[in-house]
Amino acid sequence: MTTRNLCVLTLVGVIVAFCSRPHLNADPPAKNDTPDPAAERRVPVAVARDRAELMHELFADTLDVVHHRYFRREGAVLPARAMEDVFTRLEKRSNVKARWIAVNTPAMSVNHEPETAFEKKAAEELEAGKAAYSRVEKGYYLEARPIPLGAGCVGCHTKLSPITDKKPRLAGLVIAIPVKDE
Repeated sequence: MTTRNLCVLTLVGVIVAFCSRPHLNADPPAKNDTPDPAAERRVPVAVARDRAELMHELFADTLDVVHHRYFRREGAVLPARAMEDVFTRLEKRSNVKARWIAVNTPAMSVNHEPETAFEKKAAEELEAGKAAYSRVEKGYYLEARPIPLGAGCVGCHTKLSPITDKKPRLAGLVIAIPVKDE
């Protein structure tokens, strides 16, 4: 990975971590206070919905920029794989989870197969043309949105499965944000 790629991914991580903080204008806790990090990060569903939309745009745009500006076939890290490193850091810092799912093309990794009932339903809804699919489950606001696969993506994603129709090829991005009980 080049220094430029690393800088872009680091910037994305900083932006996402900043956007996921529930109390941006709150005073920092006193040094002797030990707040519960999980409780401190819970937000109302409306806030989680807004943040999920913002983070989806951020991740989708970053993926697109990295793909078009920095991706080289000479052994560079695939942008979607590089983004998974950003997802891991984000989860460690904010308990916000993000993950790719296959929608209407073969998964490039077994880790991208929809696993949960939510992810399976989300893949169906996104393939049917929905702009987003969401619900609150087990203390998290879950939202999935489509990631359109461009010409460079489709070549790899569909080499095992030839395209016989003209419908857009999609992956999905699932974001899970901790929420407060309402």
